[in-house]
Amino acid sequence: MEDLKKLRKTESDINRTLFIICSIVTVSTMVLLVSDFFARGTFLPPRINFFYLTIVIIYSLHKELVRWLGEKKSKRNGEYFVYSWVILTTVLYVINFFRHDYFSYSAEGYRLGTLRDISVLTIEILAVFIFTRFLKIFKTLIKSKI
Repeated sequence: MEDLKKLRKTESDINRTLFIICSIVTVSTMVLLVSDFFARGTFLPPRINFFYLTIVIIYSLHKELVRWLGEKKSKRNGEYFVYSWVILTTVLYVINFFRHDYFSYSAEGYRLGTLRDISVLTIEILAVFIFTRFLKIFKTLIKSKI
């Protein structure tokens, strides 16, 4: 029993560190993608999406493992990532709409994929969130059957 308490504490500490890392990478990714959106192709694409998504998946799955260990103090901070991406993406679509698709094309007239890339990343973040919610429900169902 004492080993389980130590394990919970260790994994909770690791998860807090992963949350900080994920927060820093989230803000960095948002800044890069928003800069790319408003720059209209004058920067090279940031290409951080895969790295960021991997960080989010690692944080989310580790957080679920901590819950499965029985940690009760688990906060739901990860939801803020989901809400932030949905709000950011919606705001960028609204801005682009009222600017008559201005941010979807470069100064030279080439179609840009920045808004699409942000949308795909947002949907991927939502999918990770739904998957981890599924894991939580699954754990609850298993526990109630025992």
